[in-house]
Amino acid sequence: MASSDLGRSRRALPRELPPDTDLLHFLLSLPPGDREREVRRLGITEADAFDRDWSTWAHDGQRPPDADWSTCVVMGGRSFGKTRAGSEWIVGLLGGPDGTGPRNLLRIALVGATLAEARSVMVEGRSGLMEVAGPWIRQWQPSRGVLKFRTGAEARLFSGHSPELLRGPEHHYAWCDELAKWEKAGETWDMLQFGLRAGDHPQALVTTTPRPGPVLRRIMAEPGCVIVGGPSDANPHNGEIWLRETRERYAGTRLGRQELDGELLTDSPGALWTVELLEKCRAGDSIYFSGADPSSAPPPEEKYILSPFSRILIGVDPPSGDGTCGIIACARDSAGLGHVLADHSVTALSPEGWSRAVAGAAKIWGHLHVNVPVQVVAESNQGGLMVKSVLRIADPAMRIKLVPAVQGKTDRAAPVAMLFEAGKVLLHGRFPALEAELLGMIAGGDYEGPGTSPDRADAMVWALTELMLGVQREGPRIVAL
Repeated sequence: MASSDLGRSRRALPRELPPDTDLLHFLLSLPPGDREREVRRLGITEADAFDRDWSTWAHDGQRPPDADWSTCVVMGGRSFGKTRAGSEWIVGLLGGPDGTGPRNLLRIALVGATLAEARSVMVEGRSGLMEVAGPWIRQWQPSRGVLKFRTGAEARLFSGHSPELLRGPEHHYAWCDELAKWEKAGETWDMLQFGLRAGDHPQALVTTTPRPGPVLRRIMAEPGCVIVGGPSDANPHNGEIWLRETRERYAGTRLGRQELDGELLTDSPGALWTVELLEKCRAGDSIYFSGADPSSAPPPEEKYILSPFSRILIGVDPPSGDGTCGIIACARDSAGLGHVLADHSVTALSPEGWSRAVAGAAKIWGHLHVNVPVQVVAESNQGGLMVKSVLRIADPAMRIKLVPAVQGKTDRAAPVAMLFEAGKVLLHGRFPALEAELLGMIAGGDYEGPGTSPDRADAMVWALTELMLGVQREGPRIVAL
């Protein structure tokens, strides 16, 4: 072998560093021109460890603080690195204090906006667990949505579309991705919290773009919540051209502040309802009843004291398929004020199921106000005859009025929003799912709230339109001839 070949061979040999070497500190101590050469000389083990060392590559805002917390919200702009932060947090749990034993039986919930998104982003995405936690994974079962780790830990997929699937399972930890996109954010989060009870200190990590909504704001306001994150350009691994062009295109816009700066903006521009407006119309404690079962209503002597009602309406927005049936109880009092009383909406039920929920809601308010007429007003566009038929089957004595939708949802909602602004409607309590939809109703525009349709908001609009804006029947008159 020639001396020059021998020299090249020696230079190509991998560098063996002492086990306790801080590799990043070692590389930064070298002149800039020598760093790439030294990285190329690393052995396979050292190079792989360096590549996977999260403490080396993580940037500010990607790691939860060391302080004691129950929920950590990682809220950042696009390409901030939120998904990678979630995957690395899971890896830290596998190798942390709970994962050092021969059998680590941690149970972890992975909750995405949909099951498809949970799979494609949280598990199989370029920053998902299959990529980041590869050496830890023993088996991935896509059909079951179950990820099994070599330690004995197990992660299972759930979605913000199906909160009932979280009823029952217990978890030590939960990673919730893009919570602001969840169709049933409030219900899913509540079901998750009831099951997040395994171990000594259960925790939930929320990685999300800061789209406005009452559920995310409620979570962030809880005492045990910490918030980290930052703008898109805080990630040093983003491409300079993409950042520069995107900044130039969206600089100073509301969309840019939300999607690039990672700001949580309270209200959408042009929103018919704002957070401030809803708070101004808040009457007091909630009189929400869980479900539409009359047995859930309090006895008459324990009910809340309300203004005398002259009329009560149950607004119904029938679902298409297995979606949400909006069922909102509203009333008008003798002073001409409207009242939003309760949200009895149900999801993923058959026509027989949601019609029974409507009948149950009407029965609740009939029991509470025996001298006040209770009527159901329902949209007729989603199979009007079928709607009336299934409601009649649920309760033959039910008073039903079908109304056709001749305008778009936001156009129908605008006059009702003006009633709120005029102080003519009171909200009896807090209704997170309904209010999230109201905040997404844009004047003259499209719906921008959670889910694909504002089912609850539409049901409320039908009821208040009939109560407050309908033609009022006059009493009998004597006409002189």
